[in-house]
Amino acid sequence: MAGDINLQTERPVRAATSPVVETASGRVVGVTSGGVHVFKGIPYGASTAGANRFMPPRKPEPWTGVREATLYAGRSPQAPAAAQRPELATVWGAVDTLPVGEDCLTLHVWTPALDASKRPVMVWLHGGAFSYGSANSPRYDSTNLALRNDVVVVAVNHRLNVFGHLDLSQIGGDRFAQSGNVGILDLVAALAWVREHATRFGGDPGNVTIFGQSGGGGKVSALLAMPGAKGLFHKAIIQSGASVRFAERERTMRLADAVLKHLGLGADRLDALQTLPLERLQEAVAPAQATLPRPRYPLLDRYNFGPVIDGNVLPSQPFDPAAPSVSDDVPMLIGDTKDESAIFLAPDDAVWNRTITEDELRKRIAAVAGDATDALLTYYKRRDQATSPSDRLITALTASNFGVRTVLLAERKAARAKAPVWTYRFDWETPAFGGRLKAPHSVEVPFVFDTLHVIGEAHRTPRAQALADRVSKTWATFARNGDPANETIPTWPPYAVERRATMLLDDECRVVDDPDGQVRPLWSKVAAG
Repeated sequence: MAGDINLQTERPVRAATSPVVETASGRVVGVTSGGVHVFKGIPYGASTAGANRFMPPRKPEPWTGVREATLYAGRSPQAPAAAQRPELATVWGAVDTLPVGEDCLTLHVWTPALDASKRPVMVWLHGGAFSYGSANSPRYDSTNLALRNDVVVVAVNHRLNVFGHLDLSQIGGDRFAQSGNVGILDLVAALAWVREHATRFGGDPGNVTIFGQSGGGGKVSALLAMPGAKGLFHKAIIQSGASVRFAERERTMRLADAVLKHLGLGADRLDALQTLPLERLQEAVAPAQATLPRPRYPLLDRYNFGPVIDGNVLPSQPFDPAAPSVSDDVPMLIGDTKDESAIFLAPDDAVWNRTITEDELRKRIAAVAGDATDALLTYYKRRDQATSPSDRLITALTASNFGVRTVLLAERKAARAKAPVWTYRFDWETPAFGGRLKAPHSVEVPFVFDTLHVIGEAHRTPRAQALADRVSKTWATFARNGDPANETIPTWPPYAVERRATMLLDDECRVVDDPDGQVRPLWSKVAAG
């Protein structure tokens, strides 16, 4: 399999019949693996180092001859990932350990054939809170997704954290006017590359679906609100990453000032920012973020070094107070996992060992829910009478973080009544670690890509594979038709406020109306401040 190679040292064996494609910058050669043509590390933009740092992406430098596209490349400089329990390090399979660098505007392509079939194109945007991650994880290997569903899959690397979202516009003037959003401008450049090259890889430039999980779902949310991305994609899937709001200028200006202060640079020395070592810039991230006040809407304002509402690249909040009209014609599939917060609470020994008390549960919920605490505690106690306070904490914090944003985004998209929305909840619980993680954040990813073979042994079961078959087919069917309906799942009505139909994805898939509808208005009220 293409994703099974050692990312650091092994070069796949290339045969005389290896696939070659002519791109606008030069020819690339890939490999054929598992019945799929795979091209890795294709540049869609120039290096972002030096004078290109904090600048909008530029076209890649052309090359002569045939460029090898057989190894992963393009890992952006990384912020540290969220801390986890050591025993969870490999629960989702191997991680990308390739060297980081600013020559990171690359993408990977999986295609069943280089013909004129015009297959649907699915463009994957990786997670990592706009701060870390890459498209190079074996979990994202798209061999099975492409082959079994006859689609072309593209996975994108781009600038992250301070390199993609340092808003110097108010300090550096016109030259740095777009610096706070260059990370998402990279995505627009990648989609423009897809439009130009889709037919060369057997895909249809008129049928492109963007999909992403966690921070990748936030990237999809941003692109849905960007006039510059209009027409570059036609359908959207948001997995556990609905973003209703992004940072506004007042906040991003304070953040940029704090970065400069930490580095000892004045506004007249912005050129020095473009020559600083990567490590020096990254060292400024944590102390700069520590200077920021609590966000105005704590449940909705998600990122510090992330997209910026600048009036231009992002003219207004993507889904607040309403969905953006610029993507009225884009059908959407959106959802979460049942127990998102379990993975984030895993480092807490009291939660991991299920020893949280009722009093501690109340304190933690009150810190988020305020006046709604009593009503919420009563509901979850009645709903889950046999569960521990620790499990109820996971449920409540999942609703306060992911659930409320997904509901608000789906409601506001549906209210436009221009294109349909389908909502899901991934309920399948991993048996890993005795079931402590339940259905946590990112558990659905290897089901979408049909890559259960590269993650923990506990997931490699016939029942898990049966669900992966259904989920990957459903995602690809939506990409093909703008409707997820297929023979492997029950009838799934679009989301509407009258019913709020939601597909529960598990060993037995079923549709329920308005899950947890009794507390949905409470969480929406809390989110609104």
